Amino acid sequence: MAIATINPATGETLKTFEPLSDQEVEERLARAASEFRTYRNADFKQRASWMRAAADLLESEREEVARLMTTEMGKTLAAARAEATKCVTGMRYYADHAEEFLADEPADARAVGARHAYARYQPLGPVLAVMPWNFPLWQVIRFAAPALMAGNVGLLKHSSNVPQTALYLGELFTRAGFPPGCFQTLLIGSAQVERLLRDERVVAATLTGSEPAGRSVASIAGGEVKKTVLELGGSDPYVVMPSADIEGAVSTAVTARVQNNGQSCIAAKRFIVHADVYDEFAGRFVERMESLRVGDPMEDSTDVGPLATEQGLDDLEKLVADAVGRGARVLCGGVSPDRPGWFYEPTVLAGVTPEMRLFREEAFGPVASLYRVQDIDEAIALANSTSFGLGSNAWTKDEIEQERFVADLEAGMVFVNGMVVSYPQLPFGGVKNSGYGRELSAHGIREFCNLKTVWIG
Repeated sequence: MAIATINPATGETLKTFEPLSDQEVEERLARAASEFRTYRNADFKQRASWMRAAADLLESEREEVARLMTTEMGKTLAAARAEATKCVTGMRYYADHAEEFLADEPADARAVGARHAYARYQPLGPVLAVMPWNFPLWQVIRFAAPALMAGNVGLLKHSSNVPQTALYLGELFTRAGFPPGCFQTLLIGSAQVERLLRDERVVAATLTGSEPAGRSVASIAGGEVKKTVLELGGSDPYVVMPSADIEGAVSTAVTARVQNNGQSCIAAKRFIVHADVYDEFAGRFVERMESLRVGDPMEDSTDVGPLATEQGLDDLEKLVADAVGRGARVLCGGVSPDRPGWFYEPTVLAGVTPEMRLFREEAFGPVASLYRVQDIDEAIALANSTSFGLGSNAWTKDEIEQERFVADLEAGMVFVNGMVVSYPQLPFGGVKNSGYGRELSAHGIREFCNLKTVWIG
């Protein structure tokens, strides 16, 4: 893929970029390695001061950055503003809590024959972040804020269709006062990632992206014995039981499916509804999905903008066509509107069966599949019948059912009577083919630290 800003609402190429030369990449690697040797010794007070300054800058530039994101990948302007605001919150959260999260952990010194014994968290070094386009600011900040506060330095390889957002991020922290080598953007293609992973100066990597990309990064990093954190795809279930607040479940279901124009790993994608409330839920859900306005993402009246790439639209169309060709019923949508850009109508399908690709694969766009089940056992079995295990949603007022879902849903996150959302205060990540490791919370900042045992006799 060329490194370029292409407006997905029109298909127009607005700006292209030359990838960094080998020499330029080498210079940035050397700078990162050199900077780490001194930056790792900066105290938490100094790091927090710089991080708060970066948050203030982003907050003051929110409108400009939001328009940049919308232009590059098509999310609605309202969603882009919210994403920028969330980043500011996350940066301030780690500025406030990093020292607490990484405080020395005392052990029972007498039990191990020592005068003092404790565990200390120390930074690892330069970490490569391979990031996606769908949340082009937040995905990066939720790595960068904890990594920088822990004393690591970052190298960003962003998606090739959001180069201007990537360049903004590469400058933000330096403008805020961080030493210049602490966080750098590398405008390079995917083919150059392996070289970086194998470079001894890169000590670890984090990737948010597709399952194939995750397997590749994990394989290469494993061969080099380097730590990785992977957040991959998801096909999140959304289970609705008879005791649920149906109006609340329907309203949240629409948001959960079409947030970010349906292009979110944690978007609800498979709606599993108990037979007793299936007809009511399905009727209201389809009505709400049909009422959504598809249009220019810069307009405040737009609910759903375009998909980010032409390839993404083509993939989604083929996924739906396969399901319909094998007998799935289209309850609404199922077509691309006749207009420029990479738009797809909000779509609900019923009658999805295991032989259809949609049953197994992630629909990365505003396409929902509806399933009818007879009881909680069938609901959980269907929810778990996927290779993914990122987030999950369950709607029920029954406390016994709530505990069943918490215990038995195979996912890194279970949200009961609500929508899966990433919060700085909660760990974020999945199981199975959705990846491993955790971002956010205290757990996220510790992922790229050496937990060093200290024994003093």
